[in-house]
Amino acid sequence: MPEGHTLHRLARDLTVAFGGRTVSVSSPQGRFAEEAALLDGAVLAEAEAWGKHLFARFDDDRFVHVHLGLIGTFAVHAAVDAVPPPVGQVRLRLAADLGTHAAYADLRGAIICALVTPEQRAKVVARSGPDPLRPDADPTRAWERIRRSRKPIGALLMDQGVLAGVGNVYRAEVLFRHRLHPLRPGNTLRSGQWQAIWDDLVALMAEGVLTGRIDTVRPEHTPEAMGREPRKDDHGGEVYVYRRTGQPCLVCGRKVVTAVLEGRNLFWCSRCQPAFRSRALG
Repeated sequence: MPEGHTLHRLARDLTVAFGGRTVSVSSPQGRFAEEAALLDGAVLAEAEAWGKHLFARFDDDRFVHVHLGLIGTFAVHAAVDAVPPPVGQVRLRLAADLGTHAAYADLRGAIICALVTPEQRAKVVARSGPDPLRPDADPTRAWERIRRSRKPIGALLMDQGVLAGVGNVYRAEVLFRHRLHPLRPGNTLRSGQWQAIWDDLVALMAEGVLTGRIDTVRPEHTPEAMGREPRKDDHGGEVYVYRRTGQPCLVCGRKVVTAVLEGRNLFWCSRCQPAFRSRALG
């Protein structure tokens, strides 16, 4: 499932391609045909992301709400000579004539594609935790949930109602970077530890928006610095533990381990991220 930086990057690309322009809206697949007809010929004001939710705002305060889910894609093609016929199961197509060039975007495989009102959008946002990529985010909202919960911090970071936009890669990597075991109860963290996690996510995810990939290793652990081969993985980017089960930790050399938590794989280094022991237990 795409992580939050992907949605923010997509929102930026949609706004650049179509923002302030009259847009042709269609549903070649047919599943969004009625809604597309209502929007066809409207102006797309802007697109924005909140966690893993995307909202494209049209005039008259109408929003297209998109959640890509596990297999969804929303491919934006800007500055093309001509808009080609749709290929495959395109649920939503946006197209615009930009004078000397054209632009189009095709949505496929999303679990949510709906025309919603401002009130419906507000309900989705209200259910979401703070998004590290939004300037209006309040990290104390997430902290209030975390500091009262006995659930593992590895589960809390993936709960979109606690924190919006963080997925399995950022979850695994930020916990490694802060030497926290993923099964440590949330209510054992100190406020300073949470603030450090939040600040790190803000920086890492912002870099992901710029580059389109997730890179979490520090300069001394890059392939160039360590003299190792670059990582080969369909997710791209240089990481410490994500999908590196059985491989040596880049910091200490111990093999990366994995387990399943709430249906998702955890990855960590048992030396760099030792199991938490409460002082109350001696």
